[in-house]
Amino acid sequence: MPSLIDFRRRIRSVKNTQQITKAMKMVSAAKLRRAQERVIAARPYAKTMRELLANLVAAAASDERAADSVWLVKREMKRVDLILFSSDTGLAGAFNSNLLKAAQKFHEEHRGAEITLTLVGRKGRDFYRRREAKILSEHINVLNRPTYQDAAEIAKDVIRRYKTGETDAVFVINNDFKSVMASLLSVVQLLPLTLEQNSEAQTDYIYEQSPLDMLEELMPRYIEVAVFRAMLETVAAYQAARMTAMDTASSNAKDVIDSLTLHMNRVRQAAITKEIIEVVSGAAAAE
Repeated sequence: MPSLIDFRRRIRSVKNTQQITKAMKMVSAAKLRRAQERVIAARPYAKTMRELLANLVAAAASDERAADSVWLVKREMKRVDLILFSSDTGLAGAFNSNLLKAAQKFHEEHRGAEITLTLVGRKGRDFYRRREAKILSEHINVLNRPTYQDAAEIAKDVIRRYKTGETDAVFVINNDFKSVMASLLSVVQLLPLTLEQNSEAQTDYIYEQSPLDMLEELMPRYIEVAVFRAMLETVAAYQAARMTAMDTASSNAKDVIDSLTLHMNRVRQAAITKEIIEVVSGAAAAE
């Protein structure tokens, strides 16, 4: 059985770890508050833009040039671009493993297609570098402080590839922020455009120029906005997962400290009892 000094060293080590996890929880809580505010502010704009494009698609359908629009023509999915968002660091429970499982499942479901990856985040990059995967671009450390310029840079290559016919579809996999305790795994098809018409959200716009021309101008911006929103959702979901994981680690550390303290007290009590017995036995022998 370990000695008292071994127990004390172990308890001191666990207490130091507990202090670190508590500090990391506080840091994640502060970052989550800012990330959540940015997500809440970005969602209405992305939703409104999606509704506007739905109306544009309906209006552009009657244009005789619609059949030639690269944004409206649906192709057979022989080549697919996948934008995968993961975190740059770990210590967030199953946050990254769930994303990577979803990406692997996506590969299985599109086994017959050639999949090209755009990897945002170190964890996804490291995962696919160890495997035979076709990587278009890697973006590391952009999720620390995501900006719209970063999103435009990420979207630039996939927009170009889709317009030139190098890819037939574009998908995004990320975690959407739902609450502090949970996130929602999201697999969204960005291209070709698959916007469902919602009769309640349908607005009778008066267009001063051709809806098809407006669609040509707005589609690249829509892709950039969708990528930017995915970045913000990923950051918020990651900080929530990390805060929850650090809170659980701190709680587990407390349980370990309590258990070690109980065992240490038992060892100490046994040692004291043994010494008392030896003293009593010695005194009895001396009589």
